[in-house]
Amino acid sequence: MTKKSNKEIDKKICRIDFEIDKLRTKKKDSDYLKVEENVFDVATLKALYTLSNKGFLHSLGGSISIGKEANLFYGIGEVEDERRPIAIKIYRITTSTFNSMEKYLLGDARFKNIRHNKKDIIFEWTKKEYRNLLRAEKAGLRVPKPITTERNILIMSFMGINEVPHPLLKEVKFNNAKAQEIFYIIIDYMRKLYKDANLVHGDLSEYNIMIDMQDISPIIIDVGQSVLIEHPNANYFLQRDIKNILNFFKRYKITMTNDELYSFITAN
Repeated sequence: MTKKSNKEIDKKICRIDFEIDKLRTKKKDSDYLKVEENVFDVATLKALYTLSNKGFLHSLGGSISIGKEANLFYGIGEVEDERRPIAIKIYRITTSTFNSMEKYLLGDARFKNIRHNKKDIIFEWTKKEYRNLLRAEKAGLRVPKPITTERNILIMSFMGINEVPHPLLKEVKFNNAKAQEIFYIIIDYMRKLYKDANLVHGDLSEYNIMIDMQDISPIIIDVGQSVLIEHPNANYFLQRDIKNILNFFKRYKITMTNDELYSFITAN
């Protein structure tokens, strides 16, 4: 790489640094800064520069959420040739609990050749979430639209209004009739994911489903751990998803049994 191109990269990184500095001025509590320091290392800044240079990322906004393995940020980017709100998911390389990721990657034929070091596992996990979103979207599920990946960064469409993300299922109260309507959409999504996308979500619950409050419809999120149905643990993960969903909807007088839902999802 030439000195000139190195300087150009440095300038781009400085611009991204400036965006990050603006985030610091918005929220200066110690917990936020501690996590932020674990997110924006030099390699991640260069990856953000690459995404910016390719036109996928125009601006970086505020923090949406902080998860166990990743931080989610609001931004503006290119979606279907238009500038639109995006979600930028950055997996933390230094602090992610990558051991929990291995059980979902091992046994997945798509990732049988990955090296078992932390960085490579996180890079493959990011690609896996992108590919799973593509499969889910093609199968007819409502999910964040996958746009691109770069190292430990996944860019998706932003699911929310005016920079505010849609609430999670666990945060919304329904009457019984509306809850049952939502329930049947969710289990239809579970069936489509299984039959048409050849996937099991693997961590489906009220924490990984958003509700679009404009049309009161569910959105499935966080599919990084989703596995092919040929995965040795796919049936266990499916049974766990079924238990989580039925346990949540019991409060709304849903009486379907685990076996009945399992048959609905898997039957030809």
